[in-house]
Amino acid sequence: ARLDYRALMLERSGVSETLVMSLALMEEQLPVKLCLLQTLQILSRASEVNCNLMLRAQAAQKICFHMSEGDPSGELLFRSSEILWNLLENGSRQEVTSQLSSSDCIASLKDVFLHLLLKGFRHHERQLRNDLLVLLSLIAEKPASHAVPHVSRATFLTHLCFSVKSHNPLVRNLKLSFSQEDFEMKKLLLNMIVVLSRDLAALQVRRTHSASCKPLRLSFFCGGWSSRQQEELQLQALSTLSALAPLMLDEYMSCQANTCLLLLLDCCLQDDSFSGRSHGFHGSGGGRRAQLRYCVRVLRSVASVEHEPLLQDLCDQGAIGQLLGESPSDEDAVALEIQTDCLFLLSVLCEGDVHRKELFGTDGVEVLIQYLSLDAALVSSGLGHNKLLLSTVDCLWSCVLGCFGTEDVFVAGGGVDLLLQLLHMLTPLVSVLLELCESPQAITRLLRWSGERDASAPQLLLHIWRREEEQTGVSRDPHGMITDVKRPIVSRHQDESSSSSSSSHDVSAAVRDVSENLRANIYCIFCKLGFERLSGLSAEDHVTLSIIHRYLDFKVSVCLCEVVQELWSEAAAVVPSDEAALKSVLQVSEAMAESVRSLQQSILGQRQQQELQEEQRLYSEVKRPSGCTFCTRPQRPTDRCDCVPDPLHS
Repeated sequence: ARLDYRALMLERSGVSETLVMSLALMEEQLPVKLCLLQTLQILSRASEVNCNLMLRAQAAQKICFHMSEGDPSGELLFRSSEILWNLLENGSRQEVTSQLSSSDCIASLKDVFLHLLLKGFRHHERQLRNDLLVLLSLIAEKPASHAVPHVSRATFLTHLCFSVKSHNPLVRNLKLSFSQEDFEMKKLLLNMIVVLSRDLAALQVRRTHSASCKPLRLSFFCGGWSSRQQEELQLQALSTLSALAPLMLDEYMSCQANTCLLLLLDCCLQDDSFSGRSHGFHGSGGGRRAQLRYCVRVLRSVASVEHEPLLQDLCDQGAIGQLLGESPSDEDAVALEIQTDCLFLLSVLCEGDVHRKELFGTDGVEVLIQYLSLDAALVSSGLGHNKLLLSTVDCLWSCVLGCFGTEDVFVAGGGVDLLLQLLHMLTPLVSVLLELCESPQAITRLLRWSGERDASAPQLLLHIWRREEEQTGVSRDPHGMITDVKRPIVSRHQDESSSSSSSSHDVSAAVRDVSENLRANIYCIFCKLGFERLSGLSAEDHVTLSIIHRYLDFKVSVCLCEVVQELWSEAAAVVPSDEAALKSVLQVSEAMAESVRSLQQSILGQRQQQELQEEQRLYSEVKRPSGCTFCTRPQRPTDRCDCVPDPLHS
């Protein structure tokens, strides 16, 4: 029979499950047990069916439980480890980790790992030690697992990362070599720290012993490794710190981690020796940029917690100036990520603090203007220019607005013009323009600006208003006129939220609508510009402007209508005089909408009259006789004058 046929028969026979269940019969027969494990190793090497059958018989748990039993040859440990890896690769990883998460299995793995760590010096023993560490990491990733349930184990793993001197008996006399296997183990231990950071119990253990951030700080000065290995360890230490530091801010601050990171940041920005190519997975983008990238990422992770003492410490050490000095010349994804993270850091540092905004100053404004001058075609390139642009807007809001000095510098540098150019793509910039309109210079810039097809800033804002009404479902006719005088500015979404909020006593839908779209901000900008001094608008623009002019009155009317409807829906006892007053309020709001609608009809009528007059003027010019070219006598264009000779008789 062919080999594939025999393998198929073995799978259908279920012999792998039977062999797993027979392990309990071989407790005192080590040679037979080793032969049995060898058979299971072969059956699980490339068969998903056999692996699932073995897992059904709890193979992972049974094999792991007996891994720590004595075997001078080491064959028991080797074959057991190979079977577990086969089950992980070909079977259900979730089922394997679930079976290995029992306290007995973890204790067995821990004992074997410590034995190999302290007494295994041969090449294959170190490889097997690393394989077991990977298994422990997979178990630790399982939610609510107890991969490191005891204080000594968590502390042991922490101190082991970089051979920190400790009185712990597990690591007191431990000395690691500079072999490739020990290098891989340190990387695996760093990964284990990241995994354990998701477990609150293990996090509390490390917080109690205060030993988690210190090995990471020492990793920058670890010697003995090659330049490639040292750089890779540093990058992974930074990656680990970005996950761990936000959870342990007190320990982070006690290690002066901000100082170390800012020194590394300054070294990356100034030292040309960092420009070499980096190594490993974390080093994508070149040596200097890789370290710069992860250094900024750590600072971003701790700053996002918004811990004020930490932010103040960064500012005191000149972080704002250092971050402003970071402007990579390259335009790839890594460089854009670094710039985006720097802008986020500046936003967190300067938000709500005028003094820090002053430190941001002219240099920061120049950086923002440089980013706002970004080519719009790059936004959709997929490299990350869109995130950079959004971070720039966020930084503008946090670092410039609210400080008159930086606002004036921004306006004088042409910032308003850049915002107007981007307004069609980033409509939230309307809020930024509104804040800048507190400055008379910004208003002058707005009124003088001219965009594509000579469109003015008011025309652009009116276009955005119409688009907002279309997107929110406000009822308008094809000419933009009011169609429902009872609800002149009420959108479809507002109606839906109003019906739901009336039953739940939520915030008024009319009030919430102010923060959910840009119409209120556009109205405020026009109040700053002045409704009377706007020129160059079309009839459609004037129709829209008439609604904007009465926006506040309409909004007050809508709020009063909600009050009236709420009173009537609750069947409240309303005094007759109050009821008459409420009805008069509704009538006044409808009359106001009617007056605006009449004004809109008048605007459209005047435009129609002007178009008719223009048409008549053109028609009269066509009908008016033109003079003869030779004798200048009045003559229609289709007639021949007598003074012109007949070409047939000439």
